Amino acid sequence: MKRARRATGVAVALLAAVAGAGAWRAGPSLLATRRPAMPTFADVRAGYRASDARLLDRHGEVLHEQRIDRFGRRLEWTPIAAVAPSLVRAVIASEDRRFASHGGVDAIALAASVVQAARDGAARRGASTIAMQLASLVDPAERGAPAGARRGALAKWRQMRAAWAIERTWSKDEILEAYLNLVAFRGELSGIAAAAHLLLGKAPHALSEEEAVVLAASIRAPNAGRAALARRAADLASRLDGGGAVDPTAIAEAAERASDPARPNRPRIALAPHAAARLLGAATGAGAGGGGRGDRATTAVSTLDASVQRAASDALERNLRALADRNVHDGAAIALDNRTGEVLAWVGAAGALASARHVDGVLAHRQAGSTLKPFLYGVAFDERRLTAASLVEDLPLALPVSGGLYRPRNYDEGYRGLVSARSALAGSLNVPAVRVLELVGVERLARVLRALGFAAVDRPGEHYGPALALGAADVSLAELANAYRALANGGVASPLRWTASGDEPPAQRVLSAEAAFVVGDVLSDRESRAATFGLENPLATRFWAAVKTGTSKDMRDNWCVGFSTRYTVGVWVGNASGAPMHDVSGVSGAAPAWLAILSFLHRDAPDDRPTAPAGLVRRAVAFDDRAEPARAEWFLAGTEPPGGAVAVAPTRPRIAAPVAGSVFAIDPDIPDANQRVPFAADGAPRALRWRLDGRDAGPAAPFLWPPAAGRHRLELVDARGGAVDEVAFEVRPAGSAPSPARPSSRRPPRPPGP
Repeated sequence: MKRARRATGVAVALLAAVAGAGAWRAGPSLLATRRPAMPTFADVRAGYRASDARLLDRHGEVLHEQRIDRFGRRLEWTPIAAVAPSLVRAVIASEDRRFASHGGVDAIALAASVVQAARDGAARRGASTIAMQLASLVDPAERGAPAGARRGALAKWRQMRAAWAIERTWSKDEILEAYLNLVAFRGELSGIAAAAHLLLGKAPHALSEEEAVVLAASIRAPNAGRAALARRAADLASRLDGGGAVDPTAIAEAAERASDPARPNRPRIALAPHAAARLLGAATGAGAGGGGRGDRATTAVSTLDASVQRAASDALERNLRALADRNVHDGAAIALDNRTGEVLAWVGAAGALASARHVDGVLAHRQAGSTLKPFLYGVAFDERRLTAASLVEDLPLALPVSGGLYRPRNYDEGYRGLVSARSALAGSLNVPAVRVLELVGVERLARVLRALGFAAVDRPGEHYGPALALGAADVSLAELANAYRALANGGVASPLRWTASGDEPPAQRVLSAEAAFVVGDVLSDRESRAATFGLENPLATRFWAAVKTGTSKDMRDNWCVGFSTRYTVGVWVGNASGAPMHDVSGVSGAAPAWLAILSFLHRDAPDDRPTAPAGLVRRAVAFDDRAEPARAEWFLAGTEPPGGAVAVAPTRPRIAAPVAGSVFAIDPDIPDANQRVPFAADGAPRALRWRLDGRDAGPAAPFLWPPAAGRHRLELVDARGGAVDEVAFEVRPAGSAPSPARPSSRRPPRPPGP
């Protein structure tokens, strides 16, 4: 025994002398007696960085994994208490069996290694302790040195000094914990979390005895084949206490799984790729061992709910499969908590079905179709220009704009005469909406839309013109859903929230609570929208909900956005390329997915209904001439009709053609007899007559007038000569301007739909 101790002392002294001589030749600074500056356990733990960024839902479930380090694979840091004791025992037996008794350097193992090297010319057994191996993983000087400088007696001496420094300030459990999280197990896998999860499909605490010895044996032989790994693991098991109870067959099976090159490449969880791109970003930084931003940089906790995210994804994919024969390939969905603005689901594309799965359809800007109409009517109600019972004309309309005449048409190409604002909004009629915009003013609507968060509505109202009433502005699904959430919150708008941390987002009132309530009541009215959509459709829910659909021009985009008292859901379907869909209406496009998502959110929720604000009154109303059935209606206090009677104003005769401001040009290539300007009047009784430039032009019946160059004024006059309506127009002589485009034989584009 004394001889062995003397041999050990001699071996250590010889190694120190050799290392010292090498250090002297390398430079006096390496002989300094100052202890190496080693990081603390807290430093190493804080600097650890997983190789996969992870997005978690509000309950801690993984929604998305994203590889951010291509040089190695590390998962989350695992505390020593969460590691199976069998693995700890196996690693100590394999790497450092006197770990508990030495102070960083195992002198006995070191002496045996030196003696063996002197006798055989090379050491067949290592003498590195766990602390020495850990030092090479966390020592900045070691990790930054070239590979050749990390071998030999001098490098061993540096590791020994670093191990002693670690042992002086770290506990044994801290040394083991850091080592198990940083050491390489197999291939590119470092750390027990990656080894256990990716090789064996187990959590570190759930490893069996056989799996533990296989992983412990992998540290010494990270590239060993299946048979070699099984032999090493069986040999290690035989040296453990109770090793006879280990099943050799189970070891072989575990070794086969651990050596399967395909296992570490398991598919990553990708339930919310677009949300992950926003919240995780391009995370970069230092690898394990220090210098990075810590694992907080690679894990983001979102407000998303994994169950809602799955339901929304599934509903959208089912919807797109049903629309596949109508040239619909893309879609997006979002679900919001009304009170907090937290995003519960964010589906930017329909997975493998999408034609452009990397495009985030929740953020992409597209034409809004009819989905902006509720805000237009909300402004009209708020400013007391209309009530829900007010009658609006649904008759042909032509408005002069900078490019010519704007002639809005309803989706079904028909007209209904006089309709109430409730019926016009619920039925998504286009012409009444444009007339309401004339009352409100396009600039006023543009300001409201900007206040609601529509970033692309960034130009003066005159840029959009009357088409803004029908959704000419570009919007994103996120903006649209959040604006509808403002209606659900009584006209108060606030930004969306992705994380629960931080201050409450700022809020601002955009519409009065009374106006917002009336709009929501209209959008929840099944009977009022039945004329357009029918009674049985995906907009009819088993609980209270207000909903609006929209289809942009030429069927390029279809929207469905609506809210209950607790949630707001928005869905878009179409094509990322902008290609038109085929025969997709408001209820056949996005609505089925909207219904499925909102129904999932309300699977256990009661049927709550909004409470009317104090500034509203409910009155029974009746319409003259039975324009609409009698009903109970909501009014902002002071706007209710006296006695509950809504009079149908007689239709005022007016000139339908030509439209005020029209400019005609005589075409020299067309015979004069074939060039005419139509005169026509709406609602004109026989007693009315035409008066052109102050001269009588005959009864007010439709006729074709041979044009004469110059500026003209056409009047519709009564029997006493009083002007009922008038328009000004111009006829330019031949050659004064390019000839106007001849009418096309093609059918005009389909107007924005419901």
